Amino acid sequence: MTANKPIVIGIAGGTCSGKSSIANILIKQFDNKKSINIIKEDDYYKDQSDLSMEERAKTNYDHPLAFDFDLMLEHLHKLIAGESIEKPTYDYTIHNRSKETEIVHPSDVLIIEGLFALYTPEIRELEDIKIFVDTAADVRFIRRLKRDVKERARTVESITDQYLTTVKPMHDQFIEPTKQYADIIIPHGKSNIIAIDLLKTKIHSILNDKMI
Repeated sequence: MTANKPIVIGIAGGTCSGKSSIANILIKQFDNKKSINIIKEDDYYKDQSDLSMEERAKTNYDHPLAFDFDLMLEHLHKLIAGESIEKPTYDYTIHNRSKETEIVHPSDVLIIEGLFALYTPEIRELEDIKIFVDTAADVRFIRRLKRDVKERARTVESITDQYLTTVKPMHDQFIEPTKQYADIIIPHGKSNIIAIDLLKTKIHSILNDKMI
């Protein structure tokens, strides 16, 4: 690893497994000492401006084909090379990319967070630490149910139907198998303090090695 290359951390796992919570814990841990960025995979959902709202609602958002991995990979290469990017942002209320973009500058630590953070070989090759957050399916479903009712004004029926028809099957087919690529598996998400402390220690160790 070259001295100016950022530490790239991939955090994958099922829906509502605690990926974002762990990423945020790491951000708070290093924010005052090292520059840190998080690339959220959801922002790289494919642009669907050519589809009606009704058609967008039918998209399987838990399938790899829903994501623009080519653009994401291009942006990651630029950040690692020391270049800034103009990152898309996603608007869940319209099932499409927002018109607003976000300028992201290079950093010391780069976190890739999302369902498929360990899925694409080309992205995995960029990651120095690969993490899979392994939370029980019933816990994840309850969290998703509460979140979507509260934050996205969805009905229990629609959430349950989506979970059974797309979320769970896609998890079993595409996401769960990526656990095999993980360097670190964190059961129970952010409540696993020991695993998170070990992760922090490993990141500090890599940062210190880069300074030598």
